[in-house]
Amino acid sequence: MTTTPAALFDVDGTLLDTAYFHALAWWEALRQYDRTVPTSRVHRAVGMGSDQLLDHLLGSERDHGDDEAITAAHDALYARFWPQIQPLPGAADLLRACADRGWRVILASSASERELVVLRRALDADDAITAATSADDVSATKPAPDLVRAALARADAEPEHAVFIGDTVWDVTAAGRARVPCIAVETGGSDARELLAAGAAEVHRDTAELLADLDRSLLGRPAR
Repeated sequence: MTTTPAALFDVDGTLLDTAYFHALAWWEALRQYDRTVPTSRVHRAVGMGSDQLLDHLLGSERDHGDDEAITAAHDALYARFWPQIQPLPGAADLLRACADRGWRVILASSASERELVVLRRALDADDAITAATSADDVSATKPAPDLVRAALARADAEPEHAVFIGDTVWDVTAAGRARVPCIAVETGGSDARELLAAGAAEVHRDTAELLADLDRSLLGRPAR
């Protein structure tokens, strides 16, 4: 591996304002299959992939027979929000600022390839992005470290030369398990206290605030 510095960005809730769309889609999908889970609990689980989220919400010892159908329902319900997806404040400018400072910018996503096209179009920052991961690159989703490691591989970077940027405790945990420091933003609905308690190196209100604080951030100067 090279020592190219890599900035690994979670997408949903970090760069794009989608966290609550996912929460609503999961809540409705569960309701369609007679699983009643308070929206507050569903929201707290967003950031996990379906392989982790359903066990977290429903228990691992349950009947798993409806898992694929519930996941498919979520995907269909979430797709209804695609035309409304917007970047979070400063997201595209942050990616470009990182690229200008010498970071290799990687989108660390476990979305399907079809959904990733929609997300990248909404973000409109492909000029700053080196590569992206998708669902095809991971066997286990966050808080497992697979996604972070897949993003490292896309960047051809080592953990000590990378920073992960996310919005949930699951992002922070996954990055920690991959030995990559994590910067967190609060736009997924988690507050600074819980993100710091999970191990975040620093927390910002959103990507605009991180961009404004870039000189004082881990993203200020790439570690080569």
